[in-house]
Amino acid sequence: MTPIYDTWHLSYKSVFGALRQNRNCRFSIRLPKDVIPDFTPVMVLFRTGFKERFIPMNVSGEEEDCFVYSCDYTPRYTDVHYYYFSYTCGGTRYYIKKKDAHCGGIDGGALFQLTVYGENYETPDFLKGGVMYQIFPDRFCRSGKVHENIPYGRVIREDWGGTPYYRPDHNGHVWNNDYFGGDLDGIRSKLEYLRDLGVTCIYLNPIFEAHENHRYNTADYMKVDPLLGTNEDFEALCRDAAEYGISVILDGVFSHTGSDSVYFNKNGRYPEPGAYQSWDSKYHDWYSFIHFPDTYEAWWGIDTLPNVNENNESYTEFICGEDGVLHYWLSLGAAGFRLDVADELPDQFLNNLRKSVKSFDKDKVVIGEVWEDASNKESYGVKRRYLLGNQLDSVMNYPFREAIINYIRGGKPSDFIRSVMTILENYPKPSIDVLMNFVSTHDIERAINRLGGENCDNHSKEWMAEKWLTPEQYAHGKNLLKAAMALQFFLPGVPSIYYGDEAGLQGYKDPFNRRCYPWGHEDKELIEYVSELSRVRRSIPNMKDGRTYFVINEEEITDNRLIAFTRQGADTDYIVFVNRSGENVSLGNVPGLLSRFRSFEPYIGEFDGETISVPPYGYSIIKAKFVS
Repeated sequence: MTPIYDTWHLSYKSVFGALRQNRNCRFSIRLPKDVIPDFTPVMVLFRTGFKERFIPMNVSGEEEDCFVYSCDYTPRYTDVHYYYFSYTCGGTRYYIKKKDAHCGGIDGGALFQLTVYGENYETPDFLKGGVMYQIFPDRFCRSGKVHENIPYGRVIREDWGGTPYYRPDHNGHVWNNDYFGGDLDGIRSKLEYLRDLGVTCIYLNPIFEAHENHRYNTADYMKVDPLLGTNEDFEALCRDAAEYGISVILDGVFSHTGSDSVYFNKNGRYPEPGAYQSWDSKYHDWYSFIHFPDTYEAWWGIDTLPNVNENNESYTEFICGEDGVLHYWLSLGAAGFRLDVADELPDQFLNNLRKSVKSFDKDKVVIGEVWEDASNKESYGVKRRYLLGNQLDSVMNYPFREAIINYIRGGKPSDFIRSVMTILENYPKPSIDVLMNFVSTHDIERAINRLGGENCDNHSKEWMAEKWLTPEQYAHGKNLLKAAMALQFFLPGVPSIYYGDEAGLQGYKDPFNRRCYPWGHEDKELIEYVSELSRVRRSIPNMKDGRTYFVINEEEITDNRLIAFTRQGADTDYIVFVNRSGENVSLGNVPGLLSRFRSFEPYIGEFDGETISVPPYGYSIIKAKFVS
């Protein structure tokens, strides 16, 4: 039966996904021939806070079992629009709304989403087609260099690879003050390794002076933490990395500072009065005191992380001004920023931040930490405008991560396809090309643990500290990680490797996902596999910006061990098959299944023109030409 409406097919919506401002799109519905509308069907479109707009739909075609009704729409305003279709028949009004991820029906209930982004919205080319590598600086590599002016209150660990301190003191406070000594020069010493791994961009967790090892409690925005090195060391890292074709982006923590900082100075560490110490401090208005000085707004109520008023004129100028934090680090060689807790940053501040970064160099990048679908996210009752062209270039792709992990662990292919396609449909194409795609980060357990180990959600820190994967669990987790990383590397966006994942580093939740890189004890076979993924990715030009759609799913094949999708190009498509199982999977009648393609050729793996063979926990790729 012909669908009434299907957003994934161009015969229903002439532009897939988000729509660029002032670009026309044709919308079409198909009604059975025995349905004779009393009046012209309409498309009903609206934006939050605005009245509905009714667009008449006229007969535009006739097919075997239906009439096609169409209308054209050219959006003038950037926003998330919502729409449905309506017609009356025999005096009864019918509504065509979503009944699943992409199809519309009379019994549907949800509205369709149309993201309209800025006419001139573009994202930096340097990330597209590349590979990112996330480094938690204290735990990646120590150079052995002696650093000077180390602040008091730090415990310097000599046992590289030891278990991070996690136990609270008698007051229930975890100090996070143990340091293993990873530094910027240590990262510099491993640039050749990163180049050979295929890395084109390093994302550094915070490097500014701060008095906990995670460094999300910034003490001085204008200074590298002394244990990591100096500002000159950072400049040297960026300069040397560029020689290897690697850029460096920084973590920007701008929604709060540390209480032990130049600006708040609760501990009296710094000579100049901070906001906590004096009403007359030049930083006082950056913060919101409820009862001065001891009660103040703090991030999630954590008193060591006082919130800032981002739209305070002085603070905005300090961060975004010509002589501010952003321009300073960009001038030293940073390629952009990943913004911590973007949901906490108000629209006006994000607008100012983007203007500042792009005024320095339009090819610098701004990526936001957003855990949900960033196109329609609401935070604190406000509908966010992250991806409409005036704020972020892209976001951390948590929805992809969850979809990959769930599928690799045995989830339905249709659920995986729906999750991925929803993001591809809702996000602007420029944002999709630079999505940060990961399977592990510093905020979640490592993928090898999630895939091969036990669920840690209901376990204590003591359990996580002492729990290591058994050899059998490690082998299973490693195999599943390979399949997960194949999806991570070949889906749209930029794959981001969390340091050590490629070496078999284990770890449940914070701080055990932040263990030291296992130099001398790496899983060399896994490193070579990740390097191979990078080489294959780099060899396929379509990986830079080729559109994606899935070519087999649960409805078309019975073998749910396989996922297959295409990366489209102007002349050639590359079709990727990923096998999540421990058995070699052969799929026959490929030309019949993929009837919209011609001229099939093997690219990676075994393909004889009829049957493709996909290795256990691996992938195969064929080339083809799309014809219809």
